[in-house]
Amino acid sequence: MRRSIRQTDVMTRVAGLALRFWPVTLTIAVGLAGIILAFLGASWLVPWLFSAYSLAVAGWQAVGMVRAMLRREFGLDILAVTAIVSTVLVGEYIAALLVVLMLTGGEALEAYANQRAKRELDALLSRAPQLAHLAVERGYRDLPVSEVNVGDVLLVRPSEIVPVDGVLLSAETTFDESSITGESIPVEKHAGDAVLSGVVNGEAAVEIRATETAAGSQYQQIVALVARAAESKAPVVRLADRYAVPFTIFALALGAVAWSLSGDPVRFAEVLVLATPCPLLIAAPVAFIGGMSRAARNGIIVKSGGVLEQLSAAKTVVFDKTGTLTHGAPAFAGVRSEPPFTADEVLTLVGSVEQYSSHVLAASMIAAAQDRGLPLHEAEDAREAATNGVVARVLGREVVVGKFAFVAEHAPDARRTKIGPGQLAVYVAIDGAYAGALMASDPLRANARATLQRLEALGVRQSMMLTGDAVQTAQHVASELGITRVRAECLPADKVAEVAGLAERPVIMVGDGVNDAPVLAAADVGIAMGAKGATAASESADAVILVDDISRVAVGVGIGRDTVRIALQSIWLGIAISVVLMLIAAFGFIPAVAGAIIQELVDLATILAALRAVGGRLDNRDSAVTASQRGRTVAETKH
Repeated sequence: MRRSIRQTDVMTRVAGLALRFWPVTLTIAVGLAGIILAFLGASWLVPWLFSAYSLAVAGWQAVGMVRAMLRREFGLDILAVTAIVSTVLVGEYIAALLVVLMLTGGEALEAYANQRAKRELDALLSRAPQLAHLAVERGYRDLPVSEVNVGDVLLVRPSEIVPVDGVLLSAETTFDESSITGESIPVEKHAGDAVLSGVVNGEAAVEIRATETAAGSQYQQIVALVARAAESKAPVVRLADRYAVPFTIFALALGAVAWSLSGDPVRFAEVLVLATPCPLLIAAPVAFIGGMSRAARNGIIVKSGGVLEQLSAAKTVVFDKTGTLTHGAPAFAGVRSEPPFTADEVLTLVGSVEQYSSHVLAASMIAAAQDRGLPLHEAEDAREAATNGVVARVLGREVVVGKFAFVAEHAPDARRTKIGPGQLAVYVAIDGAYAGALMASDPLRANARATLQRLEALGVRQSMMLTGDAVQTAQHVASELGITRVRAECLPADKVAEVAGLAERPVIMVGDGVNDAPVLAAADVGIAMGAKGATAASESADAVILVDDISRVAVGVGIGRDTVRIALQSIWLGIAISVVLMLIAAFGFIPAVAGAIIQELVDLATILAALRAVGGRLDNRDSAVTASQRGRTVAETKH
């Protein structure tokens, strides 16, 4: 199966190359035929051969040009067609063939440059898992990944791609997550850890239990975003298209003036062979595809080239707090027990009770008890009061854990404990008596402040935080990070209104939760922290960060600025060179044949200049979170 798939891929690539380069090959073949005819003494046939072939290509291009005009799309085809026809009419048949070679070669170079620029995007698309190995009664059965159901047990063989999101059932293994996160160091996983689709298994076969179908899994969602991104067209590309009309008018006018002043129609042809379409047709698309590919290599999926342009010009960044500037999972911070209860006694009973709770804090309380070596007991009975707390009987004692008001109903002597900025308290009553409180906090991301400083250095001068948390907590976090504008206790609609009212635009909004989806869609650029699978936020955002690393926001802005700069540099540099050469040709200093050859070099230089947007390996490597750091962060979050 794998061999046949590889053979199919090779055949597809060969067919694609043949389709892409056959016009160039045919043009070169015509040129070689002319040389052979000249050596055989039939040189009189060469002008007819070159001219007929060139006019045939011009006619084909003219058909496409007329069709585009009927769609009200005006491009640079008229320059190419006019240059071919004019060189044939003035007897410069070798120059005519070179213009055809320039035209067909430019299209082939554009296709190659696009392929080179979007190779990271293509890599994500081509690696999409197709088959899964389903555990059945007597072994495993292959089935299409689209038929995997939640709860299915799947085998992942060594070096295979994980087909769907799941939970690791085997004791341990390592996964290569570089295709998703850009992190080259393999990540260790243990039984019970979440596993994302698209990562590559290590050297041991393992089993996972599917937690999502293929359509809902991380990698398939990434593939959908990438496919949408690859088809997009950036505003700067459309702007380049609009340059076509004035550039065409200028070239034709300059050629006409040169002809008029010199009285020689050859001057008209000499000017037009240097009127390059490449800076406009190729530079901007190649640069933007390269920028999107560079972003994908850094763990950022940008849904369109236009997003890169907006990122490059951004003036304001707005952050959600929980899960964005903080880790989003409150960590256990300590026990404040009330005599006669001891801290270990309270934590033992709370850890036992929290086994029956679905609250986000439950896992951290259980883990805190286990880390201290405290035993966890089964409850004789337990019931959870939604949004309030849990009541359970453990070792014959009634234990109540939850909000202050809920605990106070069971323990009249309960009193509030002092809460510091960024902290929260979980209150405890044992047998009707107040036993104390457990403290928790949601720690800031270690690189959050550095990210804000980097954004400011990139020109994003204004920063703001929007959160549903209390004012005191929000202001504490903002002061720690140097954010001056804060709006606390926000509902989703409030966030949308705040972003809409900002004057310094474009505005970047960074969030991670379902409640951030509306404001991500409303911002000029919505960036979703998608590492935790916030599907609604990812769908409404313009860019998705695939790793749990906020520094990638600054990386994305940097890539946007570089991409736009390189695109515009390539466009204007190419146009400037062409204009200078056209002016020189207008005075008769560049023959048509030499001009056509020079023009090939200008086209190649333009493409190479645009390819700079692809960049190197990883941007801002030092600020990226390594696999081991991510592991520690997750552990700290749990505990």
